[in-house]
Amino acid sequence: MKDLGSIMKQAQAMQQRMGEAQERIAALEVEGTSGGGMVKLVLKGTGELARVDLDPSLMAPGEGEVVSDLVVAAHADAKRKLDEKQAEIMRDAAGPLAGLNIPGMPKF
Repeated sequence: MKDLGSIMKQAQAMQQRMGEAQERIAALEVEGTSGGGMVKLVLKGTGELARVDLDPSLMAPGEGEVVSDLVVAAHADAKRKLDEKQAEIMRDAAGPLAGLNIPGMPKF
């Protein structure tokens, strides 16, 4: 069994990696699309919606419901991508402890 000092050093190193991972996540930006690229939006790593781009052809009268559906679909696409990137960053930060069910550790 490893001595307590070694375990503490490993815990401190992991805590530092987790802090760095959280900074990387906050700096993330992912794009979600729908309608063959007619709707694009960008989510920040915090989940904040940063930008929405709509194809001008969607601005025609009577297209409101279509636009709404496409925005929701683009958001779902971006959220899925963001979740994947966040999990990847956290797995990298956790190193050999990734996947272990340790109290206080985020699940990813």
